[in-house]
Amino acid sequence: MNPSLAIEFAGIELANPVLAASGPFGFGDEMRSLVNFRRLGAFVTKSITLHPRPGNPPPRLVPTPAGMLNAIGLENPGLEEFLARHWPALRRLGIPVIVSIAGHTVEEFVALAARLEEVDGVAGIEVNVSCPNVEDGLIFGTDRELLSRLIRRVRAATRLPLIVKLTPNVGDIVSLARAAEEAGADALSLINTLLGMAVDVHTRRPALGGTVGGLSGPAIRPIAVRMTWEVSRAVRIPVVGMGGITKAEDALEFLIVGATAVAIGTAILHNPRVVDEVVEGLLRYLRAHGLRGIREVIGSLEVGVHANL
Repeated sequence: MNPSLAIEFAGIELANPVLAASGPFGFGDEMRSLVNFRRLGAFVTKSITLHPRPGNPPPRLVPTPAGMLNAIGLENPGLEEFLARHWPALRRLGIPVIVSIAGHTVEEFVALAARLEEVDGVAGIEVNVSCPNVEDGLIFGTDRELLSRLIRRVRAATRLPLIVKLTPNVGDIVSLARAAEEAGADALSLINTLLGMAVDVHTRRPALGGTVGGLSGPAIRPIAVRMTWEVSRAVRIPVVGMGGITKAEDALEFLIVGATAVAIGTAILHNPRVVDEVVEGLLRYLRAHGLRGIREVIGSLEVGVHANL
């Protein structure tokens, strides 16, 4: 039996449900000699902003038990430099490429989306709503009304599939997921990193140059799986589940609770073969269970008496 991993996601045809999460893979340059990108279902770029950003001062990475804190600060060359320097190589990957965007204002997000609408080969846009909105000090992804207004404006600026990346640093992620869906999102991705902090006890200073940072890695996976389950049951659009995936069994957890696709991030920094291992592991699982395709796994959770404990 040769089971199929192919899926359709937000109008994008994917050979398999395993994506490169925005961030750790950068724009592909650093990983090109280590990772077989053609094993991915799609590549999601590091978030780009309208204008260049230098990012936060070092140190930017701190290892934690079963995870990592990062405070990169959205360092990137800006949209036009990205298109000139990185886009030609990304187009040649041979898989769908989704461009992640971030901004301080609604107008910046709209300008990014409108410009990408003109770029040949962009498969979709990931809207990263975990960035500060300097106009009023809020964060797009934590305010339902602000998020809704943002997505409606971005939706009006492009016909490309919109995947809204949600932050877990909220009290009710389901409400925000529904707001994004109602405003025109074609899909959701979750979760982004959890806000955390580490201290150098010898200097009594923050271990990160940006003081606080985002926690990723296996430590956050149970939270990510729970949130993916909650959101998948509450919306009709597809969901990308992510957070601490290091092996096929981790990816299967997300798929079983309702994610249509999964994304690998932090694991690539210490295991360049993780994509191959997850894809091969998914195929072994389908064969072992006599399943014809990965679609039979998606949303197959059997909720028992312990579900609400």
